[in-house]
Amino acid sequence: MHRSRIASTRPYPMFCSQLATIALLSVLSARTFALDPKLAADKQTKVEAAIARFMAANQIPGVSVAIVENNAFEWAAGFGMADLENYVPATSQTLYRLASISKPITATATMLLWQQHKIDLDAPVQEYCRAFPKKDDTITTRQVLGHLGGIRHYKSNSQDDPETGNTRHFDDTIQSGLKFFADDPLVAKPGTVFHYSTQGFTLVGCALEGASGENYVDFVRKNILLPAEMTHTRTDDRFALIPYRTRFYQKNKSGEVKNADFLDSSYKVPGGGWLSSADDMAHFAVAMLNDRLLQRSTRDVMWTSLKTSDGKETGYALGWGTGKDLGVADVGHGGGQHGTSTFLLIVPDRQSAVVVLMNIESADASGLATELMKILLGIPAANSK
Repeated sequence: MHRSRIASTRPYPMFCSQLATIALLSVLSARTFALDPKLAADKQTKVEAAIARFMAANQIPGVSVAIVENNAFEWAAGFGMADLENYVPATSQTLYRLASISKPITATATMLLWQQHKIDLDAPVQEYCRAFPKKDDTITTRQVLGHLGGIRHYKSNSQDDPETGNTRHFDDTIQSGLKFFADDPLVAKPGTVFHYSTQGFTLVGCALEGASGENYVDFVRKNILLPAEMTHTRTDDRFALIPYRTRFYQKNKSGEVKNADFLDSSYKVPGGGWLSSADDMAHFAVAMLNDRLLQRSTRDVMWTSLKTSDGKETGYALGWGTGKDLGVADVGHGGGQHGTSTFLLIVPDRQSAVVVLMNIESADASGLATELMKILLGIPAANSK
């Protein structure tokens, strides 16, 4: 469910050549920023070659990658450019829009409250988010976390849509975000249909605030980011001066790389408004694998696929996608937004994780993450699904 593929667009020849050269040179000169890197030399060579091929074939301006093996952060590096106009190289510390990888962060914070008996996932969500009006059917926080709550997604993918291309900045991210959809009818009876919804995670953020008695961002920072050593992760505030933040790119219909359309994501922070780096996201994966944020039993609940009311598995757990495409159970999430394509892939039984962050939208971050995970696990590409 979480590993959707995105079709590539036709490249613009001259700029493609420039980007391919940048990709090759950056692979040859890339610096790793993990302390005492332990990734085997042969694996690192294969990883860097795969990244170079992907960047050249898809005209990716910049990408940062991190590798976790044996439950430890082993290697990270940046390739290409974080800023094409000013020739600023991407590094493992470059900050990208996480887009929907924000959802696992929000889900982990919510599950911590559940572990602490501060939230009942099966109670009506309005018990914790009083600003959300009652509907004809009961909606629970568990359902919303698993996209079974019947909450709508965006109304369209058009930049003219006031949600998709939002230009307003909100300091009160949760309450302002709720106003976009709270009064709209449900798209399905809760529990019956998997309907992916970024808006739903604003509702989760509201429930988190009600259950914890704290501001959403403050609670996440104190209970998730700091314990996981995610020291540079922060909300995507367009007014703030944020060191290491990348520029954001897109391709036009001819495949030419351009600056991305404008977006202010302040209204949807819980579902798609965080910035982070490959380094920080590797720390997040390590914290999850080593049970530093949640007890193992809580993590198991969070990583178990939900089922619709008729018993069909959705392939999506509580804020995390689930799969077995590699022949072994994996969890993770992808993200796509103005100027970004991201993927976090974790294989718990093999104690491994891959982080891929790109500064261009509509790129197949999941495909690259899967290819890199195959290298880590020793799975021949030709024999993989």
